[in-house]
Amino acid sequence: MILKDEIHIRLMTNNDFDLMVKWLNDPRVLEFYEEPPTNLERVINKFGPRIEGNHYVTPCIVEYKNEPIGYIQYYKIQEINLKKYGYTEDQNIYGIDQFIGEPKLWGKGVGTLMIQMMLDYLSNNKGALKIALEVKKNNDRAIASYKKCNFNKIKELNNDLYLMEWINIRVAR
Repeated sequence: MILKDEIHIRLMTNNDFDLMVKWLNDPRVLEFYEEPPTNLERVINKFGPRIEGNHYVTPCIVEYKNEPIGYIQYYKIQEINLKKYGYTEDQNIYGIDQFIGEPKLWGKGVGTLMIQMMLDYLSNNKGALKIALEVKKNNDRAIASYKKCNFNKIKELNNDLYLMEWINIRVAR
């Protein structure tokens, strides 16, 4: 789907379920990702419809040097969240969520690169005007990465979360 240097973002398949179970049971990953520990059945129930195209979220696996290392998903923000975030319904706004499931790669710039690749993809292929994401306030490493990708904090959603936004300056002009 997206390939640049040593990073490949590809669509998730049924063969990735075991990876997701592994990553979504790592307490280091779960500290910052909004998921409880999981099992294979829950992963299949959640991600199966997405893989099959029966859900608004598009799930992807991130590979680095030909090894799967993380997850990223994108989606057109749904009406209920447009209102929650303060957007109007007539804007082409996408959301992304992601994590690196291999903590040994944290802090090495891989996350920033994969996010920049997804921003380019959504800008060029989906015409995204803005891209929004929620981030835990205590996730300093992720916030620093998002800022490197030109995201700005735009509001507090609650005691634990910020809403951050990237604006496509090519479209916004």
